[in-house]
Amino acid sequence: MSSSGAKPRRGFFTKKSSTSVNDLDASGEKGSVVQDAVDDTVLTPKVDHVAPVGFTELFRFSTWTEIFFDLIGLLCGAGAGAAQPLMSLIFGKLTQDFVSFEIIRAQAEQGLEEGIAALPAAAANFRTEAALQASYLVYIGVGMFVTNMVYMSIWSHTSEVSAKRLRESYFASILRQDVAFFDNVGAGEIATRLETDTHLFQQGISEKVPLTTGFFAAFVTGFALAFIQQWKLALAMSSIIPMISITLGLMNKFISKYKQQSLSCVGEGGSIAEEVISTIRTGHAFGSQNVLHSLYHNYVLGARVVDLKSAVWQGCSHGVMFFAIYGSYALSFQFGTTLINAGEATPGQVVNVVIAVLIGAFSLGLAAPEVQAIAHARAAAAKLYATIDRVPTIDSADPGGLKPGSCDGNITLENVQFTYPSRPNVPIVKDLSLTIQAGTTVALVGASGSGKSTIISLVERFYDPLSGVVRLDGIDIKEFNVKWLRSQIGLVSQEPVLFATSIKNNVAHGLVGTQWENAPEEEKFALIKEACIKANADGFVSKLPNGYDTLVGERGFLLSGGQKQRIAIARAIVSDPRILLLDEATSALDTQSEGIVQNALDKASKGRTTITIAHRLSTIKDANRIHVMGDGLILESGTHQELLGNNGPYARLVAAQRLKEAHVEEDESGSSTADDVEVMEKSVHEETPYVRGGSTRSLASEILEKNGQQGEKREKDYSMFYLFRRIGSLNPPGYREYFMGLCAAICAGLVYPSFGIVYAKALQGFSLQDPHARRQAGDRNALWLFVIAVLAGLAISVEHWMFNHAAAQLSSVLRTKSFRAILSQDIEFFDKEENSTGALATGLADNPQKVYGLAGITLGAIVQSMATVVGGSAIGLVFAWKLSLVGIACYPLVISAGLIRLRVVVLKDQANRKAHASSAHLACEAAGAIKTVASLGREEDCCRQYSASLEAPLRQTSKGGLLNILIYAFSQSVGFWVISLIFWYGSRLVSTLELPMFNFFVSLMSTTFSAIQAGNILSFVPDISAARSAAINVIELLDSKPVIDAESDEGIIPEVVVGRIRFDGIHFRYPTRPGVRVLRDLSLTVEPGSFVAIVGPSGSGKSTTVQLVERFYNPLAGDIYLDDTKITDLNVREYRKHLALVSQEPTLYDGTIRFNILLGAIKPMEEVSQEEIEKACADANILEFINELPDGFETKVGGKGSQLSGGQKQRIAIARALLRNPKVLLLDEATSALDSQSEKVVQAALDIAARGRTTIAIAHRLSTIQNADCIYFITEGAVSEQGTHEELLALKGGYYEYVQLQDLSGQ
Repeated sequence: MSSSGAKPRRGFFTKKSSTSVNDLDASGEKGSVVQDAVDDTVLTPKVDHVAPVGFTELFRFSTWTEIFFDLIGLLCGAGAGAAQPLMSLIFGKLTQDFVSFEIIRAQAEQGLEEGIAALPAAAANFRTEAALQASYLVYIGVGMFVTNMVYMSIWSHTSEVSAKRLRESYFASILRQDVAFFDNVGAGEIATRLETDTHLFQQGISEKVPLTTGFFAAFVTGFALAFIQQWKLALAMSSIIPMISITLGLMNKFISKYKQQSLSCVGEGGSIAEEVISTIRTGHAFGSQNVLHSLYHNYVLGARVVDLKSAVWQGCSHGVMFFAIYGSYALSFQFGTTLINAGEATPGQVVNVVIAVLIGAFSLGLAAPEVQAIAHARAAAAKLYATIDRVPTIDSADPGGLKPGSCDGNITLENVQFTYPSRPNVPIVKDLSLTIQAGTTVALVGASGSGKSTIISLVERFYDPLSGVVRLDGIDIKEFNVKWLRSQIGLVSQEPVLFATSIKNNVAHGLVGTQWENAPEEEKFALIKEACIKANADGFVSKLPNGYDTLVGERGFLLSGGQKQRIAIARAIVSDPRILLLDEATSALDTQSEGIVQNALDKASKGRTTITIAHRLSTIKDANRIHVMGDGLILESGTHQELLGNNGPYARLVAAQRLKEAHVEEDESGSSTADDVEVMEKSVHEETPYVRGGSTRSLASEILEKNGQQGEKREKDYSMFYLFRRIGSLNPPGYREYFMGLCAAICAGLVYPSFGIVYAKALQGFSLQDPHARRQAGDRNALWLFVIAVLAGLAISVEHWMFNHAAAQLSSVLRTKSFRAILSQDIEFFDKEENSTGALATGLADNPQKVYGLAGITLGAIVQSMATVVGGSAIGLVFAWKLSLVGIACYPLVISAGLIRLRVVVLKDQANRKAHASSAHLACEAAGAIKTVASLGREEDCCRQYSASLEAPLRQTSKGGLLNILIYAFSQSVGFWVISLIFWYGSRLVSTLELPMFNFFVSLMSTTFSAIQAGNILSFVPDISAARSAAINVIELLDSKPVIDAESDEGIIPEVVVGRIRFDGIHFRYPTRPGVRVLRDLSLTVEPGSFVAIVGPSGSGKSTTVQLVERFYNPLAGDIYLDDTKITDLNVREYRKHLALVSQEPTLYDGTIRFNILLGAIKPMEEVSQEEIEKACADANILEFINELPDGFETKVGGKGSQLSGGQKQRIAIARALLRNPKVLLLDEATSALDSQSEKVVQAALDIAARGRTTIAIAHRLSTIQNADCIYFITEGAVSEQGTHEELLALKGGYYEYVQLQDLSGQ
């Protein structure tokens, strides 16, 4: 759906409530109080209300050949279903034979001569006839075997292939969408769609379709046979059809509706989880885990509300359905007796009709889960198809459009006006006209939000202007093929996005869609290496342990910000594009690297059009033309010198960044730019990632090996009893529902054995010769059956209601507690590959659902089956121990039928879902970096990778599939063979007068048929092993105790904090990169109230020092002190309250501006006054901008702050930090995203804010830290120079070289 037409989403935090999120936990566990700005009312799930697709539309991805074979499979499914009611014919004849023999036997026992004389012949005839009829059951079983094997083989294959095509089509459609689409759809939601909805789709077009056909065929055949045998009785019993049909219809309607709402909640919750987990450092720094947890929790509550409604509907509908089925037996035996007395029917015909209707009606009931799966597939397909069928205005998949053979690079913007679709009332570009000549470098400077980045988005055609035209070489860019257009452009964004692959592959992404895409590997690598050399990346890459094959980790987290940016620059220039767009391309680089990279970019820009956006003016002073923007307009244009001479806005920007010059001698201040570059190049060439040398085992290796051993010890093989006890203890209120559900399940399990006794009694009544006695027996038995029907309806209704109710609560608690546990982990936990954002978000959605499968009605089905088997066996042994022992001996075969169906059909679905987890993660990564994917033209490349990732699951399902299908087909036939054996052996016992007919039928119904019934119920048990694995994952996550526990109450609570920070001999390596030394014997002191700056090359450990102060990690050796107290001795939560962090990449959450700022508060949110908020915003130079917005502080910032510019996001992040009023302020590139004008004001505010508090600033832009009380220059993980700005300039060392490259006055 287009974002322009989307209804604004309700904010997560819009009103105050006195209820904490922990109060809503079903566990009753007391937690810390969440700040009350959270709206703890249950969020209404945002459902798109897309109507489910038609059944035939599910097969839009099937070929005609596959549809032809599917039809053959449907015929086989129908044949397998129809075979079961055919058994009623044989069953009726056998029953008639038993009744006929029982009459002669009764006459003989009464001493009647004709009975005594006829008994031997009758016995022999009875045995012969019974054996013949039993053989027919064997033949039907063989037919069942063949038909089951055929339809399972066909539908298993076609469903897997169709689902693969759907996944590919959905993913391709996602990647073709315009950028505006992603303003409302997060990467987590896309992953959930690919993980959950496609799985539901595949279930709905798998063997569940022929199974449903078989069940309905059994229903139709059963009732058809019944009408043929005795139409009056069949007509009477048909009265249950409307009741069952209406019940099924209502159940499917409401359950499908609630399922769609629940899926919507879980999907949006997945997006929130992905957003929060991916920015976990910010959550830890501000101690906002409780508030962030509530973001997710509200949607979990929304899912729970609709799941509880669904539980009521499932309970009531199942109860009504089974009441109707058992009630029909009462009617049949009462009316059947009337027909027998009237001579219109025989006992065999009555039984034939009853069994036929029984099988038909039960088949209708058993079809419910399959129909439900198809309904879920239709609902899931509707959402997937809506995206697949959505054709965006800017369609990268459209092969149409101009594709000129060459591109000069002349860019013209004519009277362009633009507003973002999500904020149509806020004009960004106002009637702007701009011409950029081919081969020239044009710079755009100006305040944040002035429209600079928007111009790049318009040139890239991420958006189209509302009016006006953007032209390339005189042609409207709308006329060009989108992919061709973007292939002519190299884009480097402000926040670099790398993919979770090797450095070589990341750079190679820039060759996609070019003539080198399919070049030999040697040729491609030569281009890659050349690009990395130009981008100043080859030095550090070549010295990594694995060189260019080094994996960069998810989002490139294994590299420093500067290293990531250099790889991104190499990726942009590797294909030698005609146009370069540099949106703060060097903002994340240190000055030393920036000098070389800027020099390389200057060379690369020759002969091509370059548009560069920069707040750091030293990077654009040599541009052919500089345009100064403000309020969506161009304020002035010219060269650097011309604009300085105008003494206008640009001159003021330059003045804001001019560094103070040290009073050094004239002859020492004239080092040339060429000399500077030569020095920088040498330094960069010698750059090393600090890989440890020598063979001595490092402290890091020993610690990590020890931790690994401890991790292995934690892996336990928990018993099912322990798992049930632990999982159950998480939801104490659920014990009541489970107790009631268990009692109801036991009662429901005893229904069928009890029915067997009454059934046998009814058949015995049919054999009575006196019509009056037969009438009395028929009425009495009908009454008993009606009582059973009422009890069965109540028991089954309560069982389904209670178990689904308890499971919904438990699932909600598991999701809530799992997310809480994830948020409480330390940062090291998130650095591990297995704990990537995608993996954690997927597990958060998947594990509770798997546990739900076992803890819900499945648990009730197991208890019900056990009660049926135990009760039936006991009754059978009492009435006919010999025959019952034969039946019990066949239990493994009969019950295994259901369990094998579980293994082949249901567990296949779960294994399939697990196999697709990695492909879902790949899709999540691509969707989360859609702008990068689009700019690189990687849509088809990503689709190829995704398609390749789907091949393994396809092969996995084919492997061993035939054997499983053969076993399944055997399991579905064995019931007929066992019944045949029981009838044959029973006829022998009855004919030899060892067993009365009544006892035979009690044994038959209580043992064999009860076991079959139990097997049918167990056939719907989901993956018990998967549920067990999921439960273990949840328990291990909940039991996981981080080394740095922000939730712990242990440690000293600092009461009076002065703010003195001291590093004492710090050694550190990241646990995930033990071979890379980061800090080596680092010692430094930050005095209370002082402003200290840390400067140095990328990868030197600057940002690591901030993370150690925040105590995201513990050093391997040495100590960090706050006011002479080791920070490891302090309570983590209370310690961090005295700190405030503003990171290099600002983190905002999908809520209002007010909410994002209030995250910085250390007191309850409702106690923070508007004046305090506005003061923090004013100090951060953002108040005026907020007040100009239509919704002011209530303006939604979008996922990850997507609705704001980089500078606006950073200023809100600074306001959040200032609201905290910390004793220690940590600024990790805090002003890197600000324009010079804003930076000057914010820097002045930070200078004022720093009074009375300790400030540690990491900065590449040295103008922001020139007034620092002390500057530490770090190289190779240790302090190489320290002093004030003037003192370090006088040293003429590394810091001096940095200054020379940034000094704009030395032209």
